Amino acid sequence: MKFIVQGLAGKRLAGTIPVLGSKNACLKVFAAAILTSEPVIIKNAPLIEDIFRMRELLASLGAEVENRGRVFRIVAKNIKTRALDDGIAKSLRASIVLAGPMLARFGEVQFSYPGGCVIGKRPIDLFLDGFKKLGARVTSDKQGNRFTVKAKRLRGANICFRLVSVGGTETLMMAATLAAGRTTLHNAAQEPEIIALADFLNKCGARIKGAGTNTITVDGVRSLHGGVFQTPPDRLETGSFAIMGALLGDKLKITNCNPAHILGVIEHLESMGASIKKGRTWLEVTRAKKPLPVNLKTHEYPGFPTDLQAPFAVLLTQAYGTSMLFETVFDGRLTYLEDLNRMGADIVPCDAHRAVFHGPRSLRDREADAPDLRAGLAFIFAALIAKGESIIHNAYNIDRGYEKIEDRFSGIGVNIKRV
Repeated sequence: MKFIVQGLAGKRLAGTIPVLGSKNACLKVFAAAILTSEPVIIKNAPLIEDIFRMRELLASLGAEVENRGRVFRIVAKNIKTRALDDGIAKSLRASIVLAGPMLARFGEVQFSYPGGCVIGKRPIDLFLDGFKKLGARVTSDKQGNRFTVKAKRLRGANICFRLVSVGGTETLMMAATLAAGRTTLHNAAQEPEIIALADFLNKCGARIKGAGTNTITVDGVRSLHGGVFQTPPDRLETGSFAIMGALLGDKLKITNCNPAHILGVIEHLESMGASIKKGRTWLEVTRAKKPLPVNLKTHEYPGFPTDLQAPFAVLLTQAYGTSMLFETVFDGRLTYLEDLNRMGADIVPCDAHRAVFHGPRSLRDREADAPDLRAGLAFIFAALIAKGESIIHNAYNIDRGYEKIEDRFSGIGVNIKRV
């Protein structure tokens, strides 16, 4: 699958584009359903590839997963295996979070390194170290690629993350809900999705305090019951559309969102001269006639999200002056810049984490492969400001996080089609 995108040739994007449910929040509640034998209902789920892969992974474990539109019903009463399916897990980075609920409820889980996209083979030592501190025994195969984790019952512990980890925080928080005693997570991630997960677990009988701060306490209980989860709006989709508006928008309205979740992004866009109006559940974005340069440094929430760094980089190519981009969260996340340079951008890589942008530069059409979810969207943005017709291959990577993007973008003036 590929996308064919026509440059806008000076036209602007206008109209309204709604935000769908949060991919990252929804995926973690899919995993949390393993903690109980009772039904879990998830509403407002985005119909994207990562959700479909998580559905397949739960089904492979023996869970019953049904959906009608955006409502999923999961019953994990008859789990038949303790091993995560390698084939499915390697297509989904969030598969690792299933390890916590599996271990907590069944006392054993087997898994390999998670997959997803090409942003390096992210280390899982934070997860394994956390399991050990909760009293589990961790073994691996000779190659060190497949792990078996066992514990009769997890025990509460004090755990301090060496690095802030969203997945680590969520996984160990879920594992601790059924552990004996109190678990305290220090240097925890603070993303809104963690608050949403904790609130849901508490409604199911968990005892979690401090979600949304850097210290979370969990008093373990014997069991959890089922519940209903209303998926919140996707803040990364909100930020993606806001960046697109700052790049090409003429009163582009973004609805069904929570602007309070992307204040760092809004601040950067306004610093570049974009006009942004906001309400409780909407944003209206208009591009600056002459975008100003800005220095960007990614950071854990509430800082600028690493997941929006690539789309923002396209905006930096159009700024009048010199900008600096500093990626602090992940290695290997700037390789897409070579393709932007081939399209005509003037970007000077300094090292694996930093690059200098000189602008503005006119971009030209190009064929490119979407290397990951967010860089794939960035290539669509670049194609919109380029002259001619661009082709973005590997549409699957974009489909992992953005539902039917060609239909939704067509509604605001984008000439894009899927082939």
